[in-house]
Amino acid sequence: MENKSSYKINEKGIHGDVKIADDVIAIIAGLAATEVSGVARMCGNITNELVSKLGMKNLSKGVRIRITEEGITVDLALELEYGVSVPEISAKVQNRVKSAIENMTGLTVNQVNVRIAGVAMEEE
Repeated sequence: MENKSSYKINEKGIHGDVKIADDVIAIIAGLAATEVSGVARMCGNITNELVSKLGMKNLSKGVRIRITEEGITVDLALELEYGVSVPEISAKVQNRVKSAIENMTGLTVNQVNVRIAGVAMEEE
């Protein structure tokens, strides 16, 4: 890859280059992760939490993307629903995120690292 967010649309380069912003990949990862049953929400850092409270929508909250020539590494911070199997949900998230990014962008995902940052308790 020439720069961290660019790849060729095809081998011959007939149509040119397609540039995908890192934030777009992070949004794809975040949306794919939250589609998995058992994932309560994405968890972000304090800056992301403040941005959310100020009313700005941050769809890449809790996602960090690193792009190298070898491929993409995705780091996710999740809050799971109480009572779910952590290994089972984590594996589903990893598979869903990897598939979504690869199918939508054509880029290779090397790793999807999941960090469980919390458990959502049922509200009574």
